[in-house]
Amino acid sequence: MTTEHQTTKPVNPPESASGNAPAQRQAIRPEASSPFSNLLLWPLLAAASVNQASAHFFKNAAAALSIKSGDDMDVSTLVWTTSNSIVLELPSMRLRDFSTHAQGQPTLICAPYALHGSTVADFASGHSVVEALQLGGLSRVFVTDWRSATAEMRYFSIDSYLADLNVAVDGLDQPVDLVGLCQGGWLALVYAARFPEKVRKLVLVGAPVDIRAGESPLSRLAASVPLGAFEELVGLGDGVVLGHRMLELLGPALDAYGADHVLQIPANIDPVRLDALHERFRQWNACTVDLPGVFYLQVCRGLFKENQIAEGSFVALGRRIHLAEINNPIFLLAADNDELVSVDQLFGTARLVSTPKAFIEMATEPCGHLSLFLGAQVLGGTWRRIADWLGQNPDDGA
Repeated sequence: MTTEHQTTKPVNPPESASGNAPAQRQAIRPEASSPFSNLLLWPLLAAASVNQASAHFFKNAAAALSIKSGDDMDVSTLVWTTSNSIVLELPSMRLRDFSTHAQGQPTLICAPYALHGSTVADFASGHSVVEALQLGGLSRVFVTDWRSATAEMRYFSIDSYLADLNVAVDGLDQPVDLVGLCQGGWLALVYAARFPEKVRKLVLVGAPVDIRAGESPLSRLAASVPLGAFEELVGLGDGVVLGHRMLELLGPALDAYGADHVLQIPANIDPVRLDALHERFRQWNACTVDLPGVFYLQVCRGLFKENQIAEGSFVALGRRIHLAEINNPIFLLAADNDELVSVDQLFGTARLVSTPKAFIEMATEPCGHLSLFLGAQVLGGTWRRIADWLGQNPDDGA
């Protein structure tokens, strides 16, 4: 039966493109303002041009976006926690194989393609989605390691990423289980609607699907900012939205206090281990990805402004997507205090698909957005439940 679980508690796109540590640590109140609350708000950077002084913002943005400094950290230098190999090189991504056995049901993690790199799926021991799934008994786990956009990639569209995702799936035993994190969630959902015979189960975590089903700071701002502001931001980067400079515009990097909260670090952690986690988090936060302008604008318009996926007007690889055609078993995991995606914006998926209620699982966690993928408590709790669910045969009423 459907259950609800709570732990302790884009350059314009072509016409044919888809419309797509303080000394004393203490709990952060959900309503408190903190640097990490804006960490992944990459579709909303232009909001400052509307809500503050337009000329001042774009003057500063132009200076930041037009120059690449030698101090920029390359996201490809980040070390993955779990042993893996690259089994496929595609224009938009590398497919990483974390499998421990040659046989078994393949699980493909569709990582977010936003401000930071795909290592968010395998951040550190105890803070890794890959590790949690493996500990839960899954032997064949793969991750989409998205490439940072180059000038040559500035015209890549949502279709470009769906096409490469399809090539990756075709290299695995089908049907696959898809696990979509944040922005990777709506991409996985659209893929499942476009190629239903290639997907067995779906897990969507902190994914914006039905923007009008609820409100979040992200959706409110996206609705209020004219598309022209986003287009101007893309123009400042010559068709590429530069992640390193976006991070500068967002303000100071996360401090240790923010890291402790996101990672759900216990108070009695070994100091050496704590320092290592802080440094790893600092490096992860400093390593950003650049986004193709076409892809960026399609997401801003099609997903956040027009709600095309939920309302049935989204076109993927030449075909209009209707979520009602999906009847796969689905697991939806949301955060009660998510700064980016409200619970209803994800849980609204359940009424849009045709999956029987007995095959839909819904869970919430009392945390913020990034903790859904990095938090020790979430990964040791609900993610183990997700692994068990993925390990079951759908015919058993998973």
